[in-house]
Amino acid sequence: MLQIGYIRENRDEVIAGLQKKNFKELNLVDEVVALDESRRALQSSSESIAAEANSIAKQIGDLMRQGKKEEAEAIKITTSGHKAQLKELSDKLLRIEQELHNKLVQLPNLPHHSVPAGVSAEDNEVVLEHGVIPDLGANALPHWELADKYKLIDFELGTKIAGAGFPVYTGKGARLQRGLVNFFLDEAIKVGYSETQVPHAVNEASAYGTGQLPDKEGQMYHITQDDLYMIPTAEVPLTNLYRDEILKEEQFPIMHCAYTPCFRREAGSYGAHVRGLNRLHQFDKVETVQIVHAEKSYETLEEMSSYVQSLLQKLELPYRVLRLCGGDMSFGSALTYDMETYSAAQQRWLEVSSVSNFETFQSNRLKVRYRDADGKMTLAHTLNGSALALPRIVATLLENNQTEKGIKIPAALVPYVGFEYID
Repeated sequence: MLQIGYIRENRDEVIAGLQKKNFKELNLVDEVVALDESRRALQSSSESIAAEANSIAKQIGDLMRQGKKEEAEAIKITTSGHKAQLKELSDKLLRIEQELHNKLVQLPNLPHHSVPAGVSAEDNEVVLEHGVIPDLGANALPHWELADKYKLIDFELGTKIAGAGFPVYTGKGARLQRGLVNFFLDEAIKVGYSETQVPHAVNEASAYGTGQLPDKEGQMYHITQDDLYMIPTAEVPLTNLYRDEILKEEQFPIMHCAYTPCFRREAGSYGAHVRGLNRLHQFDKVETVQIVHAEKSYETLEEMSSYVQSLLQKLELPYRVLRLCGGDMSFGSALTYDMETYSAAQQRWLEVSSVSNFETFQSNRLKVRYRDADGKMTLAHTLNGSALALPRIVATLLENNQTEKGIKIPAALVPYVGFEYID
């Protein structure tokens, strides 16, 4: 959530940032500023009346101690309206604060100055490309056919049990999933992340804190009877570990990783581009989250990007890094890098990771703060990144490594799966 003081003092800059994100409800900015002015005026009036009432109460007390009861009672009559005034102002202030909050949460985060302008994925900026795209020839099979050929994934059985988008992994397919999870966790631990097991469902306050609510309410599975939400990513519970906490500078950087299944409704996802593992309602992912000093977050973002790239290099996958344009960024992100691997059988790039800096957008909602060197209370910066999401990694591993002998497993993964080929 944007900070009201920043909006008030930097109105034009805020509007320019929202325009870069293609946010249409720009009138909200002036509405927020006007409500904030009303709120501050009511607070000032309330404080003045309270101060006057306190002063008179002290005067009455002094008169009573001096035995001047009649004078005290006369003054008391003149203050009879203070209590009613304060109650009226308090009720108005509560209503305005609620209206102000409701409008503030509708405003997305502002983009970093390096974010390119644009409206869709076609406008994203390619930062770098790495690796050689394999030439598989005309007979290359897409991963859904390879999965059927080698009995790795049963999409129809998953549909029978739960519905489309809930695959069943079998045999070496299940072992590949488990091996990738363990590989990603071990690599994260090596660079300093603390492995954490978290709930797979969160309450409304947690989903609000990281920005899933109210922006992505329709994309989450909602357990209505208990008012819980199935997590779309481990980012939500991991970041909420520090909700309402005052941290110490020496705790930074706080680094967590977690393996969880992820649940996304993905309403309206149909067509060939989402076939097989390309888009699922349930999938496995290892997530990394960092909470850092405000001055270190962009340095941390680059480190997180490099770390994800190192995983793709160890898996011997060709990849590219994109800096997302304003129109393709998430609601809460200030800057996002997407990592895509090339699917040689589908002949297109597939997103496998997003690494984002949220600056203070989440920490302002979560009230994650620390005291700086001068003792000033400051909002921490939060970041997260997929390291990595499994479905499209599996898709490109299967497709790019298909040979006449079978599907070759990258050397770094062999100790985790126990075989060199799927045949």
